[in-house]
Amino acid sequence: MPSSDQQSIHGQWSSRWTFIMAATGAAVGLGNIWKFPYLTGIHGGSAFVLIYILCVAALGIPMMMAEVMLGRRGRQTPVNTMRALAAENNASQGWQLIGWFGTFAGMLILSYYSVIGGWTLGYILHSVSGNFSGLNGNGASTLFGDFVGNPFVQVGWHTMFMIITMYIVARGVKSGLEKAVTYLMPALFVLLLVLVGYAMTTGYFMKGLDYLFTPDFSQLTGTSIHTAMGQAFFSLSLGMGTIMIYGSYVPKSTSIAGASIAIAVFDTMVALLAGMAIFPIVFANALEPGAGPSLLFETIPVAFGNMAGGTLFGTLFFVLLLIAAWTSSISLIEPAVTLMIEKFNMTRWQAAIWIGLATWLLGFGTAFSFNIWSEATVFEMTFFENLDYLTSNLMLPLGGIFIAVFAGWLMTKDNSQDELDMKSEVGYSIWRILIRFIAPIAVSIVLLHAIGVY
Repeated sequence: MPSSDQQSIHGQWSSRWTFIMAATGAAVGLGNIWKFPYLTGIHGGSAFVLIYILCVAALGIPMMMAEVMLGRRGRQTPVNTMRALAAENNASQGWQLIGWFGTFAGMLILSYYSVIGGWTLGYILHSVSGNFSGLNGNGASTLFGDFVGNPFVQVGWHTMFMIITMYIVARGVKSGLEKAVTYLMPALFVLLLVLVGYAMTTGYFMKGLDYLFTPDFSQLTGTSIHTAMGQAFFSLSLGMGTIMIYGSYVPKSTSIAGASIAIAVFDTMVALLAGMAIFPIVFANALEPGAGPSLLFETIPVAFGNMAGGTLFGTLFFVLLLIAAWTSSISLIEPAVTLMIEKFNMTRWQAAIWIGLATWLLGFGTAFSFNIWSEATVFEMTFFENLDYLTSNLMLPLGGIFIAVFAGWLMTKDNSQDELDMKSEVGYSIWRILIRFIAPIAVSIVLLHAIGVY
């Protein structure tokens, strides 16, 4: 029978704080740096932030608690955890497909995330070399177009990013994952604060704060609520087994509810600090704040290239992006690596090499989507766009729905109550209502909206 009193064969976090940093690192990614601030600006400022926080409280935190609970209860890779928990709760062994689903989704996401992560490496070099100096909009577009248009350059940076990612994962929980987040997460927060301080010198800091935090309830629509629910779900890295495998390393003494709340708070803090750093710089250069993904690699280089100290702070900005990308990447591949260890009795190094190689090769499809395969489309989308659509719009929401249903309906009340070990009976009852009713319905709405059903 599964029991969180025993340790995972893969190791255990040394403390509650280490788990919080690791899970926050998994949640914080490139999307936090541009997407949340951008969405906040176009959906009514602090009015959207309020809706988002409500969605995090009613959807994100209960879902995270469920994933951590399942992981700690099973103490194995997501596939074997779900197999063991299905047996414990007299449920069908088909529920182990949740584990397979999430593990495969993580590999698919990392295959293209590594290419985007490679862009941050390349842009650090561009910044250090002074290539942003005096750059205008057309120059930034040309620089980015030439960069992604070269397949050899894309594969090179993708390879470097993957090698470092798999090296960290191969070193194990304490020597690899834990040591990495112990240094990387504090560095990420320090860099964010430095960049916020720099933004204060632009003369447009208050305008940036107004853009982010002045409530405009007239901008709130049904789409805003859908967007807030989706962001609350996706920004916490739910539905892909990452939080489940990290949960399997959590000590029994750790409060799952307390840790989940802390992770959600830190994740939101990073997103808001990023907005406070980015938008004053954008406004100071009369650039478009609603540029979306191109904000990072076209708009921001123009801003730093035309400001005093831009080379230094532009470099720090792309180092910040690199750290955010790495902390997410190591979590994406961990479920697949541990599965290989458990299923084929491999060493961690062997598993990391094989999984890393497969993911790296798959990443070629994304690397070529911006150049030699840019005209090759399926369903009118490139290879990269198909992967992004499959994982973000289908696999992750479906995984989230199944996790909520299993934790709320299939797992017995005694087992979930024992694992969560919440001091308050009222608190547990609220979680159980949210995970049984609110979470599955909310994620289903996210799924239906994402695939364009309504």
